[in-house]
Amino acid sequence: MRSWPAPNIPRLPGSGHPLHLYDTAARQVRPTAPGSEARMYVCGITPYDATHIGHANTYLSFDLVNRVWRDAGHDVHYTQNATDVDDPLLERAGQTGVDWRELAEDQIELFRTDMAALRILPPREYVGVTEVIDQVAGLIGRLGDAAYRVDGDVYFARSAAPKFGAVSGLGEEEMLALFAERGGDPERPGKRDPLDWLLWRAERPGEPSWPSPLGAGRPGWHIECTAIALANLGSGFDVAGGGSDLVFPHHEMGASEGHVATGEWPFARAYVHSGMVGLDGEKMSKSRGNLVFVSKLRQSHDPMAVRLALLAHHYRSDWEWTPAELARAEARLGRWRAAVARPSGPGGLALLERVRGLLAGDLDAPGALAAVDEWAANEGADEEAPALVRATADALLGVEL
Repeated sequence: MRSWPAPNIPRLPGSGHPLHLYDTAARQVRPTAPGSEARMYVCGITPYDATHIGHANTYLSFDLVNRVWRDAGHDVHYTQNATDVDDPLLERAGQTGVDWRELAEDQIELFRTDMAALRILPPREYVGVTEVIDQVAGLIGRLGDAAYRVDGDVYFARSAAPKFGAVSGLGEEEMLALFAERGGDPERPGKRDPLDWLLWRAERPGEPSWPSPLGAGRPGWHIECTAIALANLGSGFDVAGGGSDLVFPHHEMGASEGHVATGEWPFARAYVHSGMVGLDGEKMSKSRGNLVFVSKLRQSHDPMAVRLALLAHHYRSDWEWTPAELARAEARLGRWRAAVARPSGPGGLALLERVRGLLAGDLDAPGALAAVDEWAANEGADEEAPALVRATADALLGVEL
């Protein structure tokens, strides 16, 4: 599946700093320390509705990771999936009378357009689950005795995963509650353990299915990302990313699948999660229907203002979207553009180093925005500063001035 066009990234003088991120599994901020190539997997959308601000918040967070790594001299190998067959997609297609393939294709194209407008750097591999059915089935075959059948479906036995729980650090009761809330089936009869999870859903009447050595069917949710990440990045890649609602069960269960399949731990060297964006007192989500769509915002607002509104919040924080967020961002964008249009300004190299340091320290984008605000509010004699600040905002923050 094709990705979206990549924006040009200006070259900056010097080199960026090593990136430190909060690793959910370690419960602390740690250096990412990739080699010459930094490898990152970010879980993608289930394309049954348009891109909302919560999605954009997540993908912008990992866009910053990408940009800081590149500025520090790393080649970045970034992979993302699209869950283009899953229960929510099939349910929405049935409700609207649209073929599920057509619905997925339309929403993925809208997502690409939204990401390009927000200047999110594209993944090297953008992979639809329907493209890798054979890979997924093959990976399930590598799980050996960890996989077992319940009425034709294939489940993963969590007892076979010695590190289960290491990513989230949650207790049993919390796991059970979240598993039930987030697509699991803890009470299904025939399972060995309530927290065992679905790997392969056997064919049902009226549902899409594919032939495989497991029998006709389709993948469960978690195994798709494990298969795509292993195929493209290998085990022990640098960052597995997504929203904080993926810590459990998605990342926990994917890590166990990867561990059992390869014998290697950790599956990802760091698990990094963005916060949730709320609206009217609740988390913004498709299931609740309380969504602010990127495509609608950019019909009447500069996409760079939308990006600045997101950057104003630390990537790990939970926050509430209001119209005031966009108004503040538009005012900020106007001030920055006016400042870089001046013939001179305060020292540009000093600002570049400030922004680099703030972003390298667990992506302090709000601090970086404040630093550019301070630069824009003052006068100086450096004639090269406006161009350098424009390039800094573009390359590191993704804001085109």
